[in-house]
Amino acid sequence: MPQLTLSTVFYLTLATILWAANAIAGRALVGSISPVTLSTVRWGLAALILLPLGWRVFRSSSALWQNKVRFIVLALLGVGSYNVLLYLALQTSTAINVTLIGASMPIWMLLIGTFFYQVKPRLLQLVGAIISLVGVIVVLTRGEPASLLTMEVVMGDLFIMLATILWAFYSWMISRPGQSTERQWPWAEFLMAQVMIGFLWTMLFDSVEIATGHAFIDLNYWTGALILFVAIGPSLIAYRCWGLGVSGAGPTVAAFFANLIPLFTALLSAAILGDPPQLFHGLAFALIVIGILISSSRNHT
Repeated sequence: MPQLTLSTVFYLTLATILWAANAIAGRALVGSISPVTLSTVRWGLAALILLPLGWRVFRSSSALWQNKVRFIVLALLGVGSYNVLLYLALQTSTAINVTLIGASMPIWMLLIGTFFYQVKPRLLQLVGAIISLVGVIVVLTRGEPASLLTMEVVMGDLFIMLATILWAFYSWMISRPGQSTERQWPWAEFLMAQVMIGFLWTMLFDSVEIATGHAFIDLNYWTGALILFVAIGPSLIAYRCWGLGVSGAGPTVAAFFANLIPLFTALLSAAILGDPPQLFHGLAFALIVIGILISSSRNHT
């Protein structure tokens, strides 16, 4: 049975900090590089950096080839689609809003576990997930629930919601026993397979952006430094930590750690982008924390 050890808490927390920084960097790069091109360059660099450690996964004797369909799907969900959708979302939504909407992950994780993996959630997990979802609704309505009747959903909100659902599927896939989980592979090879195949997926998506004339990049020292950061921190380090964290705690518990991302994003956003959180963000934070506390409690159901 998965256990929440100190090391697991560290892995999951570090991943959320780095992904919060990724949202800040992605927002800062708006106007300097197109979103799909950013994802392609990011994962291309990550693949090159990881190649000296993980190249053995491409040998003919590697178990990758017996699990190729599984890794194609893993890479599509975790590296390809999620990150493209994230950067697309940041074109029309703020970093704080994007990460807060991503806080709906626990409820998607519980639903997917129930319907696709036959894992029955505990009552308190359901209650906590619903409270977290209420926090997301606070963000979507900008703190005015009555606006649900007339609200216009920003396209970025839809992009990040879809990305969150796909990430929930990804987390369940990497946690299933008896399959190609993080702990059953040399970590560099397990990550290398996802990064390289994910890079191929983003190249496919980028070809559409290029063909439609929407691809661009304005490369300078600042944008280069930010791109290098997202290729190392939120990509290699965070994905490694998340894989270890999910393997140790299980996907459902790990999902509630993702609710820390909005907190770290708000702090970084206020310090770097001059985009301080509003009062309704504070209410959303409170609801998310309550959801985490309730979901972490143990009952006898």
